Amino acid sequence: MTRVQLLGLTVAAALFATASVHAEGDKAAGRKLIYTCNGCHGVPGYANAYPNYPVPRIAGQNEQYIVNALHEYKAGERKHPTMMAQAQSLSDQDIQDVAAYLSSLAK
Repeated sequence: MTRVQLLGLTVAAALFATASVHAEGDKAAGRKLIYTCNGCHGVPGYANAYPNYPVPRIAGQNEQYIVNALHEYKAGERKHPTMMAQAQSLSDQDIQDVAAYLSSLAK
């Protein structure tokens, strides 16, 4: 086997392994899970009472951004009591599903 063939086989195996590990989100399942998210993130112009800041719209947000943010809340790396509690209630698959659904919506 030549070096080029071996390199190509190694790269293909690495890509396959990476693709297998990444779970795809189910938009239909995510749609069912976001009912509590809409209470704050679905209200145009809504501001959080404490701490006082505008609540961001998450419809149409980048999928990987949503996944990262929810994992960071779940791990306590992002500090917001409500979001930390919400993220704690989600499995890794739930997070993928929520992100898939929200990212599919128009901004």
